[in-house]
Amino acid sequence: QVQLVESGGGLVQAGGSLRLSCATSERIFSFNAMGWYRQAPGKQRELVAAISRGGATNYVDSAKGRFTISRDNAKNTVYLQMNSLKPEDTGVYYCNADMGRGPIGVYWGQGTQVTVSS
Repeated sequence: QVQLVESGGGLVQAGGSLRLSCATSERIFSFNAMGWYRQAPGKQRELVAAISRGGATNYVDSAKGRFTISRDNAKNTVYLQMNSLKPEDTGVYYCNADMGRGPIGVYWGQGTQVTVSS
């Protein structure tokens, strides 16, 4: 069973930074793509950033220029560096890993809370 363990969430003031980490029990290259999703209170979970096996990245418009997704292949860890945080970035952040085999190959972490105060 694939395990994803997130860390790095917390409480930060607007304008501050946080770095989220997602350590996986599998080699990163086992996955077609990995990403970070966010679920704000009362809202649907949305994709914030993703990185493909080949290293291509994509971001939700609100994260462009402020967030950076990266990975350390040797540590089998994916990161989300979040700068210039805003109160609307508040939510539970989930790490996602997709093996590209359909729903049976999609895995989620337990989530980490990010709270940005104004």
